[in-house]
Formats: sequence, C-alpha cells, structure tokens
Amino acid sequence: MMTRRLYPWLPLLLLLGILLPSLAQAQADSNYRLGAGDVISVKVFGEESLSFDEVRLTDAGTLPFPFLGEVRASGLTPAQLEREIARGLRGDYLVNPRVTINVINYRHFYVNGEVNTPGGYPYQPGLTVRKAIALAGGKTERASRNKMTIIQEGDLSKEPRRVTLDSAVNPGDILTIEESFF
Repeated sequence: MMTRRLYPWLPLLLLLGILLPSLAQAQADSNYRLGAGDVISVKVFGEESLSFDEVRLTDAGTLPFPFLGEVRASGLTPAQLEREIARGLRGDYLVNPRVTINVINYRHFYVNGEVNTPGGYPYQPGLTVRKAIALAGGKTERASRNKMTIIQEGDLSKEPRRVTLDSAVNPGDILTIEESFF
C-alpha cells in the first residue's frame, strides 16, 4: 500500500521503458531504404497466398510477387513498397488491398583493417562507427585512434571519407580502421 502512494508513476515509467525502444525502431525502419540482400516479410491482409513470412531481395533489389512479377524494392522505404504492391493489386485482383512490409534481416555492412574480427555484420538501426568496431571485436593494438574511413554503398566514386566514432554506418557500407605507426 505504501509503495502505491509513494510511486504512483512507476507503472507509467515501466510502460515508457517498453514503448520507447519500439518507437525508435519504428522511426529507424520508416527511413530505412531497402536493398539487395534484405530479408522482408510481406503480408496482404486476408490473402494468405499473397503473403510471405520471409523473402530475400534479389541481387537486383527486386522480389518476385504473384500477379505482379518482379517488383522493384531497392531504394524504397518499407512504406513505399507497401504502397507500390497495394497499387499493383488494386483493381484487377483486390478492391482495397492492405499490405504490410517488415524488415526481418537487414543486409550487411563491412568492417576491415585493424579490428579483431574483420568481416560482414548485419546492419542494426542506429549503428555508429563505435558500435561497428565493437561488433568486430574491438580495435587491435596497432589500430589508429582517428584514421578511420568509410565507403558508402551507392557512392559511385567509391572514395573513402574520414569518419569519427560517432559517424553513422549504413547497410552496405565498408568501414576501414587504419593502422597507426606511432
């Protein structure tokens, strides 16, 4: 009884602790651009034959879809892809299709150079250089503290640009941690 009077806001704090991470994830997903290698789920309400629990986007960034053929998904947000599929199904196939797209597995980003476990890792929303280095097992003894570069996916010049520990890492990016000579 005493706890109830002293902490009437405790249930609200617990609820916020559960909801805020979900809202942050939803915001990150709403800005996320799909690309080759992403695994998504496609749900068409009331149409099991048009729904998929998991489908990997092809190397061309497309997905095969009944009645519509190859649907281009690369460069679209999940919401844009929802609208594209719904538009294609509307009329001839369904009166008012409701489509939901969720990202199941994000495509990889890559870390090389002076890290303990170089390689490809699944992207996570909110990823920074600092977090990417941690996923790669941390820096080696020979790693530079500030010589870090990234080549962004889709950058046609493929020119590495300098980054800091707090710079964003996106899917398909290649992060390189240089060696220090001192």
